[in-house]
Formats: sequence, structure tokens, C-alpha cells
Amino acid sequence: MRFSCFVLTLTIVLAWHAADLTTAQTTAPAEATRAAARKLPPPPGLGDDLSVWPNRVSYRNSDPWLIEHHDRIRVLKPRLLVLNFSNDRDPAWIQQRTEETIRALAESSRYHGFRNPDAPAFLQYEVVKYVDLRDMPIPEGRAARNSAKYPRGPRQNTLYAPFYSPEFARHYGFVDPEQPDRHLDLHELIHAGLVHELWFYGVHDDEGAAFESVEFKQYYDEAFKPLPERFGRSGNGHPRDMPWSGRSFRISWFNTNRGLGCALENFGHALEGTANANAIPYFKKYFDEFAEFNLNTRFPEFPVDRLYAVGPDDKIEYPTPTTLVMHKDGKTHTIENYVAMGGNVHFPPGARNHYDLVSPYTVQTTIENWRLRNGPDGQDRVHEFERARFEAYHELAPDCMGRWLVYWRQCMPGLDNPCRDDDGKPMKNWWVFLFY
Repeated sequence: MRFSCFVLTLTIVLAWHAADLTTAQTTAPAEATRAAARKLPPPPGLGDDLSVWPNRVSYRNSDPWLIEHHDRIRVLKPRLLVLNFSNDRDPAWIQQRTEETIRALAESSRYHGFRNPDAPAFLQYEVVKYVDLRDMPIPEGRAARNSAKYPRGPRQNTLYAPFYSPEFARHYGFVDPEQPDRHLDLHELIHAGLVHELWFYGVHDDEGAAFESVEFKQYYDEAFKPLPERFGRSGNGHPRDMPWSGRSFRISWFNTNRGLGCALENFGHALEGTANANAIPYFKKYFDEFAEFNLNTRFPEFPVDRLYAVGPDDKIEYPTPTTLVMHKDGKTHTIENYVAMGGNVHFPPGARNHYDLVSPYTVQTTIENWRLRNGPDGQDRVHEFERARFEAYHELAPDCMGRWLVYWRQCMPGLDNPCRDDDGKPMKNWWVFLFY
């Protein structure tokens, strides 16, 4: 399973490099256009505190208010729709796993929470509805497989267009306030601000497989202005049948046969995908630096821009805390005076290969001081890094890369971070970009 995940990720990374994805765009279907034109009432219970999003003034994805008030926001409470297609997981299990995932994401949005116990959780998802789509009753012999309602496509791939259909609108059960005999479809739920994100659970087997986390996103320029008619993929891969609603929207999939830490990988790859797509140039510029997606820019003799290019037969070693040696395709490449930055989903500082959580190496890094300019000569302070740095999160997210990813995200610029950009200005809180 881990190798198949590696192959999928490597394929996606290569695909990002094979095309200029900033030109990705499509025409919104008629249903999305009609949804955008409707004046649906705002979600119930919105507050007057404009430091919390959503609020009575702004409550929809891609709202210009988010851009104008980015630095004012102190907590995000996105509304989440959760679907379950897995016949072997009952509603109690789905609710528990969802709540665990929400807690882990909240913990990971506490800037430098590993050091500051008072750091607030910025990202606090709230479930607006759980939808049980299991076969009822479950057919004999199918207890560990997906429901017949699972949107299957050719070669057992998941279809995404059905999530926006009238059939699924009935499953969601949001009654149209103007037509009580019909239900709001996903386009309408997005435009009404009733739903900001969708998660769905299923079994990854011979019946279905899905992308970890996909997003159709509005694209922006360097000044955070939305580019007219420029929108496209911004996740870890992209289904061709996913329609554009006119506002950014993310759909994440969770394999019920895997754990919470694996789910956190989905969200990590989604962040990488947003940078790869260059949906928000500011985010791409600094994320690529943090995640070390610019190795052959920092070190022109190095043959790859990121360690994702390391294959299963290649390896990396660190003969000294400031030396990286990569053995790839029968050749050896060395970086002297190497100081790791923030690393990425598959490669913590000091990792020897994909998914390496047990590297024995101690290396030099700036991950906890990235962009703080708190070291000699105004540079980021360098410190030693070893796997003990993230082991405190083992219980919270024990499998896959989970414990590393909680720590990794806490090192990203979040609420009240003192990081500085190239102009010496305060670094923007990256979590708000999720709903641009």
C-alpha cells in the first residue's frame, strides 16, 4: 500500500511538471450559473464577530472579503459535509474518525504549538451534516465493501460529477427554501455558504479508488486579485468530470481501512498541490522555499528540484549534519553546506527515502525558525533536527506520516506568526488561503 501511494504521488508530481497548470480552466455548467444567480439566505447562526470566518458579512468560499480582511481573521470555522459509503463503518465510527481528524487539523494549525502551549487553534472545522449512504440493509457478503450509491466510473475510478447531481442533493437533504419539494444541489450549497468543504469515506479496493484531496480553485495574481475566468486544479490530482461551481471547493477522500495519520497526508498533499498549481503566487513562492521544492535553484548542480524524484531503488544519506548525498540512477550527487528548511509530506529533514520516520541522522535545519530572521547576520537560526522533534504527536496521529505532519504544519506561518517576507513585511497566515 505504501509503495502504491508512492507511485501515485510520483505520477502526480511528474504530471504537475508536464504542463502549465496556471492555464487550467473550464466553463461553469448551467447548474452552477443558475446557483450563482440565486439569492439564497445565509446559513443560520452566523455571528457578528468579524475576526471569525464565516460571519454575517462573509460566509462563502472565494469571497473578496477574505482577501481584504485576511490579516484580521483569528479563527476559521469552515462548514463541513461528510458522506459515508463504507458498508463496514457505522455512523458512530465515521463521526468519531471525523472528530479525531478535525482535532488533529486544529492542533496542526497552532503556530509553534510544540513550543507554546497557549497557541490557539486557528482551523476549527464544524460538521454541518453527516450523510449515511451505506446499503441498507447491507447485502450478504458485502460487509467490507462500498455502497451501491458510491459514484463509480470506468475501471472502478471514482466519479465526482454525481456529487453535484439532483440525486445526491436528495441524499444531502437540504430543502430548497423557495421550493420545499426539492433539495439544494452542491452548487447551491457552495454558493449559499452552507457547505465549504466535502469529505467522503469509502473502501479502497477493487470497487473504487479516489484522489486523496482535490480542489477546483479560483486563481489569483501576485496582488491577490482574482484572475477573471482563470480557475483550475489545485489539489493532489484532479478528476476530469469535477465541475466548476464558480467558487473554490475542495473534496477529500478517506480510506476507512487506513488511519488518521494517513488522512493527514491527504491534506498535506493538498497544500503541495496548491503550490504546484500556482493558484496563489504568493503562497507558491514561499511554500516552495519552505518545502524545499527549489533544491536545484539553491544548489544549481543538483539534478532535481525536490526529493520526491527519489525512486524506490535510490537513497539519500547525510555523512555530516550539513551534507546531503543522493544516490540516484547509478549516480551520486552531493550538496555541501546543506541546511534543511521545512521539508515536505514525504521527506522530513534528514529523511533517507519516502516516508522515512525513523532516520538515525541528526541534521541542521531552520524549520522552527523559518523566516524569523533571528540568527546571525539576520539569517534564520539553525538548529539540530532529529525524529524526536515530532514523536510527541505519535498518539494523536500514529500511522503513515501523521505525527510528522502535525509538527510540520505547526511550523508553517499561522496566526500571529512573526515571520517576514522578502520585503520585510509580516508573513500572511497561510491557513486563510485554504478558502480563497
